[in-house]
Amino acid sequence: MINFFKMSGSGNDFILIDNRDQSLALENIAEFVRTICERKVSVGADGLIIIEDSRRADFRWRFFNADGSEVDMCGNGARCAARFACIRGIAKEEMSFETGAGIIYAEVRGDTVKVRLTDPHAMKANISVMIDGKPIEVNFVNTGVPHAVLFVHDLDRYDVFNIGRQIRYHKEFQPEGTNANFMEVIDRHTIRIRTYERGVEDETLACGTGAVASALMSSSRGLVESPVDVKVKSGETLKIYFDKKDQSFEDIYLEGKANVVYEGRIWDEAYKRWEA
Repeated sequence: MINFFKMSGSGNDFILIDNRDQSLALENIAEFVRTICERKVSVGADGLIIIEDSRRADFRWRFFNADGSEVDMCGNGARCAARFACIRGIAKEEMSFETGAGIIYAEVRGDTVKVRLTDPHAMKANISVMIDGKPIEVNFVNTGVPHAVLFVHDLDRYDVFNIGRQIRYHKEFQPEGTNANFMEVIDRHTIRIRTYERGVEDETLACGTGAVASALMSSSRGLVESPVDVKVKSGETLKIYFDKKDQSFEDIYLEGKANVVYEGRIWDEAYKRWEA
């Protein structure tokens, strides 16, 4: 049996496993992740986080999307990992941890977690891509993982799934692909977003790095200023802080709730179905 936590970061849900003792040694980790992240027949989650020892920080993580792909960063996952580490005594309330995107710094205050992200790169505005035979203006920035950002009207009725899926696989963003964020500005300190997530291959209730990407692209157009409240589909609000230097950004923080849903043990019946 495998001990785990189920956590939610503002609507993104994750399975977290403490693997500092290296007891989880699966040959086919991608298939394991796909199996236990499958909803209705197993635990179900947007992603899985494995905590390991690090020589450079309080701990190291490995982050997997629900489709089994391993990626460098996940903002809401980072917040859940930080609170998990605090609860488990792996780290104190102020901590650092190692990710594929670099060292992430975090501060845990109850169920609210604030993480400092790595500086964004590859920012590009006004990219014209053809979707359903029509040109659409897309903006792009990597906030630890790649994100396309679209400014849209009538966000509630926008076809996020179909348009998001086409952008995710568009040749402009290959070979990695991209997440796709659809947003509208409410006022100088508030925006709303909906996100199609790469690796989940569907719209999710929240996306931390997508919230950051959307806030930064809005600021680059002069539409918002720090701090920015980002309202996500779950109904919760993420807060983004940043320093703007001309058209570059630094000292970027993501803050929001990271809640424990339950703690349990995964039976091998839940993940050995794929071995049959």
